[in-house]
Amino acid sequence: MGNAPSSRQQAFAAALLDPDRAIPDGLVTPAGQPAGKRFGIYRNNVTVSLVSALSEVFPTVQNLVGEDFFRAMARLYVQDNPPTSRLLFEYGATFPSFIEQFEPAAELPFLADVARLERLWLDSFHEADAAPLDGAVLQRVAPEQLAGLTFVAHPATRLFRASHAAVTIMARDRAGEPLDGLDPFVAEDGLVTRPAYDPEIRHLPPGGADFIGLLIEGRTLGEAAGAALAADPDFNLPAAISAIIEAGAFSKILFEGLEVS
Repeated sequence: MGNAPSSRQQAFAAALLDPDRAIPDGLVTPAGQPAGKRFGIYRNNVTVSLVSALSEVFPTVQNLVGEDFFRAMARLYVQDNPPTSRLLFEYGATFPSFIEQFEPAAELPFLADVARLERLWLDSFHEADAAPLDGAVLQRVAPEQLAGLTFVAHPATRLFRASHAAVTIMARDRAGEPLDGLDPFVAEDGLVTRPAYDPEIRHLPPGGADFIGLLIEGRTLGEAAGAALAADPDFNLPAAISAIIEAGAFSKILFEGLEVS
């Protein structure tokens, strides 16, 4: 209760992010003069810093709409979404949802999915470290036990499912490649992992997201494989297992609740 902000603090915070609000009462310079000009400069610096933070988190979104459009959109977001953490990289978690409802961006319906993927990339980057699963462990599992295995996801693993081609859009943009000929309305699934220092994004084949999603939920390998094959009868289970090992998507495997080593 003692740490709750006072009404004066709340008014100050609200005015800080909204240029249409009046300068809070009681603000004076060391000489006792009204501090409206100083507050205006401070308010602008705070807004600019938050907008710049968003541009660093969502560079592909900015490239798609242009810097001027992006910064105008970000300023509107900042006005109604003050930071809730002292860590600046955590800011903007709800920006993809804001974009989805932002009417001027309605002609780019894939933009929110691209923003979600960029946010997952950053979240993966800042997640805790853990040793990825050693593929040799699987080779020591008896064949009759394989279907009963469960997997523990690496902390940095993120599954991405979208109705647009956000994986390809982001990959091409960050590689500096043109988007010529790309159909943004093709649904794509992706896997974000961090096998080394920077996160990597992999495009998943049909059934891949069903397979990995169930493994992340703690379902058995047999259940996950069954769901993937139901989604796509041509699903390549051995290739999928090799891919998640190579990507570092999981850190442990368990059999009947016990770690396999």
